[in-house]
Amino acid sequence: MYQYWVYILASTRNGTLYTGVTNDLTRRVCEHKEKKVSGFTEKYHVDKLVYLEEFDDIAETIAREKCIKRWKREWKLQIIEQQNPNWDDLYDSLI
Repeated sequence: MYQYWVYILASTRNGTLYTGVTNDLTRRVCEHKEKKVSGFTEKYHVDKLVYLEEFDDIAETIAREKCIKRWKREWKLQIIEQQNPNWDDLYDSLI
């Protein structure tokens, strides 16, 4: 069974947010942290894993990512606060 992830990165608490999808969360977040991904996350220093959801179906994962990307910022902040009220970097718990 495969694992897929929808994740949200932040620059700081209540800072710039980025929503992504991957099949290897540890590798992908590491790429963001090491600035191996050029573009938005590199430009705005968005590399703190603050939210994640796990799925076993890629279509469902992509649909969820698209849904979250359409959300108002307030809603994204609410789901982060519900799962991770201290805005801890969850990457540390992955490695």
